Amino acid sequence: MSAHFRPDMPVARRSAGWTVRLADAGDDGAIDSYVARHPAGTVFHRTGWGRAVEQGTGQARHNLIAEAAGAIVGLLPVQVIHSPLFGRALVSCGFAVDGGIIADDARIADALAERFWEMAVRHSCPTAELRGGTIPTDPQWHVKEETYAGFCGPLVDPGADADERQLLAVPRKQRAEIRKGLQNALNIRIGREAVDLEQHHAVYAESVRNLGTPVFPASLFAAVIAEMGEDADILTVLDGDRPVASVLSLYHGGAVMPYWGGGVFDARRLRANDVMYYALMNHARQRGCTRFDFGRSKVGTGAFAFKKNWGFEPRPLSYAVRTANGAAPRDINPLSPRYRLQVAAWQKLPLAIANRIGPMIARGLG
Repeated sequence: MSAHFRPDMPVARRSAGWTVRLADAGDDGAIDSYVARHPAGTVFHRTGWGRAVEQGTGQARHNLIAEAAGAIVGLLPVQVIHSPLFGRALVSCGFAVDGGIIADDARIADALAERFWEMAVRHSCPTAELRGGTIPTDPQWHVKEETYAGFCGPLVDPGADADERQLLAVPRKQRAEIRKGLQNALNIRIGREAVDLEQHHAVYAESVRNLGTPVFPASLFAAVIAEMGEDADILTVLDGDRPVASVLSLYHGGAVMPYWGGGVFDARRLRANDVMYYALMNHARQRGCTRFDFGRSKVGTGAFAFKKNWGFEPRPLSYAVRTANGAAPRDINPLSPRYRLQVAAWQKLPLAIANRIGPMIARGLG
């Protein structure tokens, strides 16, 4: 794949006053401090995310760091993703929508990208994927900016009538849907306990089965809740005692990101998803958040339109991919035409069967 790679390549590489090396567990505290102070640091750069993915899916985690005078000046979280169905890839960052290179300048970013590719070769990964962050200047990295968009906007200021002001900040058509849902007297539960994980997984598994995609392992959700501590929680909407919509959210830098969410078939009639995101906005504001990060959606999809209906403006996301000579980039997008028949078949599976075999497939999607 790359004739210039040598198996005896040194662990650390010094250039222009900095050193690029693989981090070890003793570096975790310094890494998290760097992420917290870097303006482009995200929840996916944090070491807890990498540990959770490793624990929950078995996909190995690493961190590439650049150091100068003993201080971290650049970071690239790394996950080695292996799947019998989809092959191998080196990804930054695993099971994330962001988590690419963050660095103090472009030269350091390029050095991290080059070392990242060398790691891909060493791990027999024909594809290397950078999600967000600083894009390498090397033209061998193919940049995609037209596929996904992110949605992020401000929450209203706290204070008197904040919940009502939050509702009024939503465009009229979507606001009407929320009000219809509120009339259904749905209950809201927020927590991080075993019952929250159980209810969330049941709802989320049914939701993604209906979309035709396999559900992630329950162990991944549990590991994220455990590793992220108070910076992750689950909000569930119940019709009486029956969970109908649920979302696992992440908190970082004053923003809340509803990350894994969905609803059962009856959620649409109850407007449970509308109530869920509105309740999350209020909950996040009460926690001190000032921004609502609706995450990414593929351009032209129903999820993309749904988020625009809430008044969020799409922002193109930049991803970079590099492949070995003659290799095609891996394709794990369920909306790809090549998976049309598989998606249709998965939607017809009994939920018990989908939940049994789905995690074995999904742990290799990354």
